[in-house]
Amino acid sequence: MPKQHTFPRFAAFLPAWIWFLAVLVLICMPGDDLPPLGGWFHVLYFDKWVHVFMFGLLALLFMYPFKKSETGRNGKKTTFVYISLALCAWGLATEFIQKYLVTGRNFDLTDWAADSMGITLAWIFALRYFLKK
Repeated sequence: MPKQHTFPRFAAFLPAWIWFLAVLVLICMPGDDLPPLGGWFHVLYFDKWVHVFMFGLLALLFMYPFKKSETGRNGKKTTFVYISLALCAWGLATEFIQKYLVTGRNFDLTDWAADSMGITLAWIFALRYFLKK
């Protein structure tokens, strides 16, 4: 008899949804409330690394509950792709939110690229460490 596909319980996703809301709050902060990035922070593209971290962690938190689920390896791979694509779309949406709804913030395509890079790194990590062998 084939294994039944089980979806992780909602509670397993609570850390992901809490972090999702934290990211939403952070991207909705008015530009005047953010500290200026000068000196080495500007040279090292600190703000881009923050985007990589925020969205990479978000992706990992949404993928992690599938690590111990009964879903097969191919089902997990597919799910990880869907999560990654949805979060890349969310990253783009946050740029439009900043452009049209947040004072002192603007649309920055390089921020979205950093978001997508973090998600891609999380996807690679999940493929390597969250799949049953």
